[in-house]
Amino acid sequence: MTSEFPTSERYGLQSQMRRAAISTPTNIVEGCAREGEGDYLRFLDIAFGSSRELVYLTSLASRLSFLKEREGKELTELGERVAGALASLRRSYGRR
Repeated sequence: MTSEFPTSERYGLQSQMRRAAISTPTNIVEGCAREGEGDYLRFLDIAFGSSRELVYLTSLASRLSFLKEREGKELTELGERVAGALASLRRSYGRR
């Protein structure tokens, strides 16, 4: 969705959004590769932060009219679902 952003945003908002989108699953995978539960939870927290960052950046891109309304809404909903799932997963470890 960011490929149609203005060229001036290549190293700005476009790059930030792409990094946040990549950071979320990458941190989950890296956390799974760690031996201790504490490390895993720390990486889940980082992934959660990245997913929330992407939701904010999507909102910003929508307000700047870099995204079509439908795209912004779709990406925001997906980001919210991912953040919610990560928060639930994190909470489930706290109940042990």
